[in-house]
Amino acid sequence: MRKSSRKQCIIQIRTVLVDVNAIKSKRLLLCLCLRQSSVKFFSVSPRLEQESGFFFNMKYFEDQVQSGEWEEVERYLSGFTKVDDNRYSMKIFFEIRKQKYLEALDKQDRAKAVDILVKDLKVFSSFNEELYKEITQLLTLENFRENEQLSKYGDTKSARNIMLLELKKLIEANPLFRDKLAFPSLKASRLRTLINQSLNWQHQLCKNPRPNPDIKTLFIDHTCGPPNGARAPPPTNNPLVGGLPKQGAFPPLTTHSPFQPAPPSASALAGWMANPNPPAPHAPVANGPAALTAPPNSATLLKRPRTPPSTTPTVDYQSADSEHLMKRARPGIQSVDEAKTVNCVGPSHPQNNVSPDDLPKNVARSLNQGSCVMSMDFHPIQLSILLVGTNVGDIGIWEVGSRDRLAQRTFKVWDITAASMPMQAALVKDPAVSVNRTVWNPDGTLLGVAFSKHIVHIYAYNGGSDLRQHLEIDAHVGGVNDLAFSHPNKQLCVITCGDDKTIKVWDAATGRKQYTFEGHEAPVYSVCPHHKESIQFIFSTAIDGKIKAWLYDLLGSRVDYDAPGHWCTTMAYSADGTRLFSCGTSKDGESYLVEWNESEGAIKRTYSGFRKRSSGVVQFDTTRNRFLAAGDEFLIKFWDMDNTNLLTTIDAEGGLPASPRLRFNKEGSLLAVTSSDNGIKILANRDGMQMLRALEARAYDTNRAPPEPAVSKPPVGNTLGVVSTPGGGGGDRPNSSSMAGSVMDGPTLNMGGSRVRPRDRVGNDHSGMEGGRTPETKPRIPDDIPDRSKSWKLTEITEQNQCRTIRLPDSLPPNKVARLIYTNAGVALLALASNAVHKLWKWQRNERNVSGKATASVTPQLWQPASGILMTNDISETNPEDAVPCIALSKNDSYVMSASGGKVSLFNMMTFKVMTTFMPPPPAATFLAFHPQDNNIIAIGMEDSTIQIYNVRVDEVKSKLKGHQKRITGLAFSNTLNVLVSSGADAQLCMWGTDGWEKKKSKFVQVQPGGRSPSIGDTRVQFHNDQVRLLVVHESQLAVYDASKLDRLRQWVPQNPFPAAISNATYSCDSQLIYAGFVDGSVGVFDAESLRPRCRLAPTVHVPSGVSGSTVYPLVIAAHPAEPNQFALGLSDGGVQVIEPLESEGKWGTGPPADNGTASGVPSGPASGNQGSDQTPR
Repeated sequence: MRKSSRKQCIIQIRTVLVDVNAIKSKRLLLCLCLRQSSVKFFSVSPRLEQESGFFFNMKYFEDQVQSGEWEEVERYLSGFTKVDDNRYSMKIFFEIRKQKYLEALDKQDRAKAVDILVKDLKVFSSFNEELYKEITQLLTLENFRENEQLSKYGDTKSARNIMLLELKKLIEANPLFRDKLAFPSLKASRLRTLINQSLNWQHQLCKNPRPNPDIKTLFIDHTCGPPNGARAPPPTNNPLVGGLPKQGAFPPLTTHSPFQPAPPSASALAGWMANPNPPAPHAPVANGPAALTAPPNSATLLKRPRTPPSTTPTVDYQSADSEHLMKRARPGIQSVDEAKTVNCVGPSHPQNNVSPDDLPKNVARSLNQGSCVMSMDFHPIQLSILLVGTNVGDIGIWEVGSRDRLAQRTFKVWDITAASMPMQAALVKDPAVSVNRTVWNPDGTLLGVAFSKHIVHIYAYNGGSDLRQHLEIDAHVGGVNDLAFSHPNKQLCVITCGDDKTIKVWDAATGRKQYTFEGHEAPVYSVCPHHKESIQFIFSTAIDGKIKAWLYDLLGSRVDYDAPGHWCTTMAYSADGTRLFSCGTSKDGESYLVEWNESEGAIKRTYSGFRKRSSGVVQFDTTRNRFLAAGDEFLIKFWDMDNTNLLTTIDAEGGLPASPRLRFNKEGSLLAVTSSDNGIKILANRDGMQMLRALEARAYDTNRAPPEPAVSKPPVGNTLGVVSTPGGGGGDRPNSSSMAGSVMDGPTLNMGGSRVRPRDRVGNDHSGMEGGRTPETKPRIPDDIPDRSKSWKLTEITEQNQCRTIRLPDSLPPNKVARLIYTNAGVALLALASNAVHKLWKWQRNERNVSGKATASVTPQLWQPASGILMTNDISETNPEDAVPCIALSKNDSYVMSASGGKVSLFNMMTFKVMTTFMPPPPAATFLAFHPQDNNIIAIGMEDSTIQIYNVRVDEVKSKLKGHQKRITGLAFSNTLNVLVSSGADAQLCMWGTDGWEKKKSKFVQVQPGGRSPSIGDTRVQFHNDQVRLLVVHESQLAVYDASKLDRLRQWVPQNPFPAAISNATYSCDSQLIYAGFVDGSVGVFDAESLRPRCRLAPTVHVPSGVSGSTVYPLVIAAHPAEPNQFALGLSDGGVQVIEPLESEGKWGTGPPADNGTASGVPSGPASGNQGSDQTPR
């Protein structure tokens, strides 16, 4: 065998080997690294090590550090770990970047040091803000060695050596480097031996082997030419040539392990999965075993014929390992008749006996959720139980028949210690979290919740109010946009997708990740798992309009198509699993509802009836294998699946948002629709009305009489739902997995007078039930149903042992607390006393408080800098006791702006030093608010009733707003409405546009008919999380307004058990509660939606023993930014108290039963619930 020249061989090997993505064997790659070093290609070996991550060359790493090649150091490290992988990795990168920063300072190159600080070290600020601030302070020193901790810093060389010792310890302790620090013992000639063995084997397989073959390339398999000199045909496995499909036919679907069924006939799925223009495959990352079942026996595959039978073409299933042994069968050229069949509209679908009159059109119930509903799903077996998720992160389970909210959970990270660093940073930066998707598993024993930040929660549901935590999964970087359940190989899995452009499959029992599918180039918006015969797959859509399909294997996407609209799209099958639909909206507001022809991967029908410009993404659902429904134009629109024209529309008695969300129950007898007042309307047909009446009567009987033993009754007439059919509905998300249905045997459940058979656990969560209709027998409905609200009782807390409470330690002279605020990170409390002195309490991270957040269970430290100075406002020529203090905190908690009748001061929160002062009186500042989008813009309310819009950076007043008659007492910005709302001591509200600062509207605080107008008194304002509703606090009332119109929605006035005047009030962080303080010392917890009290805390809870509650009362009240049930009180005696419910309780009492009405005598109007956020619209 003639050898190529040494130089040519090395060039060929180097060219082939740098693409490490093509290398599957770790051992082979180690041979390559050794070979490159032996032939003196030292620059190639580290690249292979770094790109593969198989071997970390400590010697090479040390050389780069000692020579100060920082870019190469980080590039090499990036092949093995990232900054936020774990605490060891974070410390490694921090030490390297800190050294680079110190060297720049040592060279007096401050421009470079600032660049390093901003670009390289800023990432660590979200994890340790104080350390970052301390590093920043080094810029102010002539020599950074003046810092006590850096006083022993020597020269550059010795500093690098000391750092190297620390880095080596961190790398050796880092689990990501385990088994990567030692290179196995190999001969330098091992790679050449393998290549020679491969070439010899190829030469032996030649049909016409020559004695001295001329091998000039390694890019393709070696083949000796035929004896007559003719050119041999290219091999079928040549990646540069490949097999070409025959004209006029689609290549067949090829499945790979773990799914190897007997070959079915060519079906509709084959056309979808065989992409005529397949993209380059993106291999998913397998976590755990490569397959959920054992791979097939290759010997069986070898026995299959290599050519397709003469009859209808079949799909040939092969394993990935045996593709080089056999050619795939390809369908023959279609006849003209066959082509006509494929290109026509499609096969007709048998009509069922359902008529348009069976659609749920009548409003039967109205539920008051309290926040904007983002996702809904009916229970798959208990047909009247509805799962709801909202834009403030809470979920609720409703029994729509009795109107009872069975369970509710607010968003909370269950185990913060297990959360990834990016997730913790995201929550610290912006604690607002929304629900993107809620869904039941097929048998209703689990429910999944996908949130707008990283997390998925899986709850176990055992009926009634029994809702328990099951799994918390840190699923995606960014938002988790969709969630579904599926049963690949009879194993229940959770499928998620997110902003990180991936789809992931998790074991529903353990939370272990099974697969990561990569290939989308934009955030993945939805997933739709399904199956055809024995082939299980997942459809996914991204916000660039791409549709892809994935088998549960490691071979990438099988489909790459464009959805109409090229933006947000969801997909769903009909209840029987035979018809596929998608609905989506373009960025321009064009909406599309289509049916797909699966045999071609083409659109079969496009349904008409949408308006040209939809506001928001249109959501849809399917029901009864016959109808489609979508929310558009403040209406619910219905279509017959076989007719592209609009069938009918309903307005559900009005009050719907522009694009309402909707969801059918499995039987199609109920339809849940979101309303614009943050509620849900339940629409029902005749069967649904009967079921709801029966459930209501049963709830009444349960409340009225003691429980009796259940007696089985024989079925009456035709029972409901005996057959479980495959498929799934759509709704605001695609349906979870569809499974083959069958007639089910076993016990039945009495559901409102009808008998419903429980389904198999592998049944679909939204499959149709065509087995019959509810009997016409109407249950008895008593006329004397009692008012259940009379049995409700307000929760009273009178002792400190009935809750968790702590009075914060204070060594400074007591002065009444004038202002109180939590830091945005939730780790500290800042109080401004009436003597103009600030006090800061910090909670430390320790074993008792692993999160480091404020809590009533751990005593914080009254913090002061080493200098011992106090943060004190300017009080020149003023009496601070007579002044109106004000305070505002920057988003990153670095600076606080404050005034107590004198100049406005800007303080550094770490050093307590005054950065600058401005706005000398008169007039004095009375309220401060940072612009939410620009920390350099501040709205300053003044004592002379004006509002000044001040730019700190240029020290200039940009605008002066006039409209009040007395001093300004409240300011609140809304990002959603782009307005500033102000309130004054004149009890007037004014709304200003933030674009040009023009006055849009004003209104005086209203009173109930016959009441006295509150012409004076401080009025405070605060926006709800939805940035539309506005809480207005006056000593005479609590009120909620629609800020877009300044219309009052609800009002509460002091009355028993809270007869005293209101001193202060605030929303909880999730806007579900309102905490209010009263001048008699009591504290009330109110339901934010209804303004009804749910808990009263007596003065004895926070007033020291021996002191009268009438003299000590809460002047100010602050809500924790992340814990919705924690608040703090600033008291008139100078004390600060943090209060939480007992851990066993978890919340502040229970609200009275909702009557879905409004507060007495107060008209109710619509209130938008769309939360302003950067998340993908849902």
